[in-house]
Amino acid sequence: MNVLILHQNFPGQFRHIALRLAAAGHDVLGLGAAGAPGLPNIKSLRYKISNRPTPSNRYLGTVQNGALHGEVVAKLLLKLKAQGYAPDVILAHPGWGEALFVKDVHPQARLVSLFEFYYHAHGADVGFEPGSRLDFDLAAVQTTRNLLHLMNLERCDAGVSPTKWQRSLHPQAYQEKLRVIHEGIDTALMCPDAAASFALPDGRVLTRADTVLTYVARHLEPYRGFHVFMRALPEIQRRNPGAMTVIVGGDGVSYGRKPEGAANWREKLLAELGSKLDLSRIVFTGQLPYADYRSLLRVSTAHAYLTYPFVLSWSALEAMACGCLLVASNTPPVAEVMRHGENALLFDFFDEQALAARLTDALSRPEDFAPLRLAARETVVRGYGVEQGTAAYMALLGASQPQPQPQPQPETQP
Repeated sequence: MNVLILHQNFPGQFRHIALRLAAAGHDVLGLGAAGAPGLPNIKSLRYKISNRPTPSNRYLGTVQNGALHGEVVAKLLLKLKAQGYAPDVILAHPGWGEALFVKDVHPQARLVSLFEFYYHAHGADVGFEPGSRLDFDLAAVQTTRNLLHLMNLERCDAGVSPTKWQRSLHPQAYQEKLRVIHEGIDTALMCPDAAASFALPDGRVLTRADTVLTYVARHLEPYRGFHVFMRALPEIQRRNPGAMTVIVGGDGVSYGRKPEGAANWREKLLAELGSKLDLSRIVFTGQLPYADYRSLLRVSTAHAYLTYPFVLSWSALEAMACGCLLVASNTPPVAEVMRHGENALLFDFFDEQALAARLTDALSRPEDFAPLRLAARETVVRGYGVEQGTAAYMALLGASQPQPQPQPQPETQP
């Protein structure tokens, strides 16, 4: 079977399913933007967007950008079609528009799309922060962002959302199209290791014998609760004088906006907190290579995870798979995966004192929470492992059956 996988940052979330499809004998072609990393031994093509026009209306940027991506991808597929290429099934992340016109090029192909988030002016990420104000402009932007999602929902044959809560955000009329499938965590790779160590930039080496507080995000920003964590940190340090805090993440912005009056949220929070923090016990690593990131999770005594009601981070599930003790915000979709006192410790997102108290319990009495660590890993192994994710994707794509191998033909005599 010919399988086309569309993702701006191919493979993105489709790494495991792409490898599984190829291993099963399917012909896999990945298509991503220039700079997408690709996968070894899997064919891939790149497209490039140039000459981005200014939107005719400030609310239509997402739609116009999506149409531009869809056009570029469709024209590339038309060229491939003229050369004889025809996919049987297309797996797409449609969030940037790449999948908009693929059914016009290949109407017979089954299109399965990943839907991570449907925007809302109320009840999700927007307006979650106290004091944030929803004005007409922001509501209009949210509405027009969803025009792209609605077109993608209408055009796909089936869709996927990683969690029940993320699925629930989409219009009721389309929810029957959406299956809840998490792409899966490699629990064989992300697993506990009592002998693990993590080297700090100054040469010190942390092990499981140390008291280590960890925080991880792609970028250090409010959507992932960085401001709440940092404002709780002086009290956490006061209560836990032997703890080392290691913070992983870049200084960019994945979601939301940059701060006013500072280059990034790290600088803003450090300036705000000043001498309240003992900087000798805080290490900012920036973004880490994957092996180092895994080592850090393995030596973690307590791992803080906060998020707005938004997309669930891979890092949260990977930390659970590594046997971390999660101290996490009681926000959707976190509460769908983590249960207080069973496989994690939960607190109200904005309650800095509760965060400090939960982390102090975790850091000062780690042996008391060993059952939660075991339960955290078991939660991921049983419900969010890569085996379950790839099997569910394979079934949805219609690719579960092994492909017949060509049989050698008998030689014929002249």
